[in-house]
Amino acid sequence: MPAVRFDAISKIYRGNLKALQGVSFDIEAGEFFGLLGPNGAGKTTLISILAGLARASNGRVTVLGHDVVDDYAAARKALGIVPQELVFDPFFSVRETLRFQSGYFGVRRNDPWIDELLANLGLADKADANMRQLSGGMKRRVLVAQALVHRPPVIVLDEPTAGVDVELRQTLWQFIARLNREGHTVLLTTHYLEEAEALCGRIAMLKAGRVVALDRTANLLAGTASTMLRFKTDQALPPALAAQARVTGRIVQLTAHDAAEVETMLAALRIAQVKVEDLEIGRADLEDVFLEIMRGGASRPMEFVA
Repeated sequence: MPAVRFDAISKIYRGNLKALQGVSFDIEAGEFFGLLGPNGAGKTTLISILAGLARASNGRVTVLGHDVVDDYAAARKALGIVPQELVFDPFFSVRETLRFQSGYFGVRRNDPWIDELLANLGLADKADANMRQLSGGMKRRVLVAQALVHRPPVIVLDEPTAGVDVELRQTLWQFIARLNREGHTVLLTTHYLEEAEALCGRIAMLKAGRVVALDRTANLLAGTASTMLRFKTDQALPPALAAQARVTGRIVQLTAHDAAEVETMLAALRIAQVKVEDLEIGRADLEDVFLEIMRGGASRPMEFVA
């Protein structure tokens, strides 16, 4: 039995806006699974349907076999969801907030686990602080603790590190990776593709409400251009290279399929008298795969097994 099953999920809003179109995939128990896509691809809509905050127009979602509509209480109890938005009650301390959250799930005498959450998320010295006194990053940590306070077997992280500091990102991933090793299933949506590459064993990519790639992370990386040409320049690239380059400030990245293509690119730069600095040749990463799939529009072969 999969931890989470999305079965032919469609969501149509007023005006015939199709947010999701027949999305189907399973997340197996114990997986660290990534859900990626550009803004507007349908990721948040899918998470909202999973959480019971929105109804699918068609299809069915189950969590550990519990239908999120027909057996909502059991499905919701199996989930721990960290939302994108910073939502908090300003009248309680951090510890009180976590105690109340435990009570919502019928969990009593939970202080030992609350103490462990506070310690592992760097909140121990903020336990008695009012939620209003916390910085944005600290509030984000409390949201993570709230999601985990009832020890859910399935953890859903919706952009958990958006706009937070490096320290929180490292602390969070160390703790979540530990929970995953202990058997918890993790579903992650993120725009930090280096996080997805490092953490997720399998990845689904959404585009315009459809699954356009679903495979192991290693297979996705192996299936794209294997070589990446990186350098810095202040000059304009030749049109042929500019059309395929990824440019961030002075940094230019070009994908190549073999050594001959690298030589062709370098020759084009030389002929155009483009001065380059800090030239590197390395492997393509998940961001390159993501951009290739989103630009190409063609679906990748999909594997529906763990």
